[in-house]
Amino acid sequence: MKSKIYIALVLVLCVFNIHAQIDSAFSKRDTAKMNYLKEHTVTQTKEETSGIKRLGSIYGFGIYEAKKNEMIVIKDLQANLATNNARQVFAKVPGLNIWESDQAGLQLGVGGRGLSPNRTSNFNTRQNGYDISADALGYPESYYTPPIEALEQIEVVRGASALQYGTQFGGMLNFVMKKGNADKPIEVVTRQTLGSFGFFGSFNSIGGTIAKGKLNYYAFFNHKQSAGWRPNSGFTVNTYYAYLSYKASAKLTFTTDYTHMLYLAQQAGGLTDAQFENDAQQSVRSRNWFQVNWNLLSVSLDYKFSDACKLNSRTFGLLSQRQSLGNLSPPNIADLGFNRTLIEGKFANLGNETRLLFHYKLFGKDQSLLTGSRFYYGTTRSIQGDGSDGSDADFKFLNPSHPENSDYLFTNINASWFAENIFRINARWSVTPGLRAEYINTASTGYYRIISKDFAGNTIADTSIYNQQNNIRSFIFGGIGLSYKANIWLEVYANITQNYRAVNFNDLRIANPNIKVDPNMKDEHGFSGDIGARGVYKDIINYDISFFLLSYEDRIGQILKADQPPLFQDYRYRTNVADSRNSGIECFAELDVWRLYKGKATKNKLLFFTNLAWVRAIYINAQDKSIEGNQVEMAAPFMGRAGATYKYLGFAATLQGNYVAQHYTDATNAIKVSGGVNGVIPAYSVVDISLKYQIKRFSLEASCNNLSNQLYFTRRADAYPGPGIISSDARSFYITLGFKI
Repeated sequence: MKSKIYIALVLVLCVFNIHAQIDSAFSKRDTAKMNYLKEHTVTQTKEETSGIKRLGSIYGFGIYEAKKNEMIVIKDLQANLATNNARQVFAKVPGLNIWESDQAGLQLGVGGRGLSPNRTSNFNTRQNGYDISADALGYPESYYTPPIEALEQIEVVRGASALQYGTQFGGMLNFVMKKGNADKPIEVVTRQTLGSFGFFGSFNSIGGTIAKGKLNYYAFFNHKQSAGWRPNSGFTVNTYYAYLSYKASAKLTFTTDYTHMLYLAQQAGGLTDAQFENDAQQSVRSRNWFQVNWNLLSVSLDYKFSDACKLNSRTFGLLSQRQSLGNLSPPNIADLGFNRTLIEGKFANLGNETRLLFHYKLFGKDQSLLTGSRFYYGTTRSIQGDGSDGSDADFKFLNPSHPENSDYLFTNINASWFAENIFRINARWSVTPGLRAEYINTASTGYYRIISKDFAGNTIADTSIYNQQNNIRSFIFGGIGLSYKANIWLEVYANITQNYRAVNFNDLRIANPNIKVDPNMKDEHGFSGDIGARGVYKDIINYDISFFLLSYEDRIGQILKADQPPLFQDYRYRTNVADSRNSGIECFAELDVWRLYKGKATKNKLLFFTNLAWVRAIYINAQDKSIEGNQVEMAAPFMGRAGATYKYLGFAATLQGNYVAQHYTDATNAIKVSGGVNGVIPAYSVVDISLKYQIKRFSLEASCNNLSNQLYFTRRADAYPGPGIISSDARSFYITLGFKI
């Protein structure tokens, strides 16, 4: 396998070695008529959409031919942007299961096609094209979510994205920040929001283009705070961002950006089923806290050798920390005021991705090659021990030199190369094969303690167990896509791609009474595939209907077990449960009723959309035959969102409904257990309404989340912010005043 890696690296060197000759050859040719000039670029366009469109076959430095993808255009949404309301923002992306854990969307929880939404860890999550999760392979959880008010767009690419973006089954999620106004030297935007439960949000930005059009800049500050719907659920968050782009010449552009986010949240804890049914708003935990300090930096250059050959190289880094403090026992056990558990994670990552996009002629047809390399080095320091017995946000270990539970340093080295090529057979048919070569080296060193006490609470044994592990693997996987463009309103596409997902090493030694982890877990592997049809007919109907299949081997899941007597406490055991097959149908359709009726665009616009997904996810080849044929946890068998938008001049209104069918939280398909950590997520439906009126530089927005005041929940947590049932917010109202100058 290593020889294959070396061959792949040699191929990369060959590509870069001949780029000068490629440049010379193409600079002498007339390329104006080549199809690759239809390539889309990220610009601040005034074109109005309904909030959803698709990435072009070549978009920026990515190839998306024959891939399932969506682009959410933020400026055209009628949604509650101030609270990062994910079910509204992602309303037109089918197949997404969304967790709701806080009023302001501080931590996005999105999973697709039956994969867990837990901190969006099944997506490769990016901002402006670079990783923002704690560790892209070893701990791919996202504690930071960009403010939606600061975004230009959100790009969603499904499982076939693994060739370009690395090992994952869920796909790629990229948050693209706004840039400074290209036509003004300075533009200031301010948005102030007031809402239910003491919510206050303030978004303020400045941007523009100076130095004779060479320097584009943008910066914002975002503040949010609230007391929360439930007691003990208040939070404060501040986010800062700065961006600079300098066009040194017609060929060379330098770009840099920096993000800092700091938030502190009190966590109301989870509930048992009985507690939720009695009073979903109650809190049985008053001493649980969570704090995040996130820092991101990127520097990139774009170089245009010619119209036919372009290079992008981006170096990015992360230096961040998260701390959780509280009582990890299930909600049916009273908090008697003992020392709290403190878990601290410190993350330091550095990476580079370099991509070369090259257009060329073959057999008289225009072809496109994208090739790139990635190097990534990440470290995670994970510490767990006793915190104070108080109730405040005191994130200090009682024994910092030798914590009571564990202290580990995890390192992750990843080097990879990929290539994808669009072979255009004719004006309608194209084939896009690709390869990716991966080298992964994960290591851990540290200790965990086993402390035994008698019935009086006296320590009778205290043992520290030190260990060191190193896991090196390398492999090559591939994929292929096929596209047939029958006409301007019908494209039939299909793809199949091998996938791989590394074990999340960071939680292997976390002591938690609600979950235990198999230390001998293996990486997951398999493949994903799509076949579908999509298009836009005369700007009247926009649709995308597809069938998907995710095939997992050695799928990591959770089964329900119980402690030995006398406790018999239920807990989740995380291990390689079995193989699984996730298959289903995803449908999106939107109809412009007014254009259909009038036959042309008018001042009035009435849009209806529907977004439906059927998922069948089952376990097969299980070692534990009791789960053979069971439903995969967090795989809702049906999800539906539908809504209507009316626009007239500066006024817009959107009414949207969401429905998610009942699904399970563990592989044993438990219905209900005493602690509330395990059991079903009952079916739920939510309705939201958003209004907006804009006149010149002023805008006024109002929204009501959960219009019918449903009592429901989307998750059962095994740790923070629970454990137990995490109640979703009741009906809430918001109003936003915006001004641009």
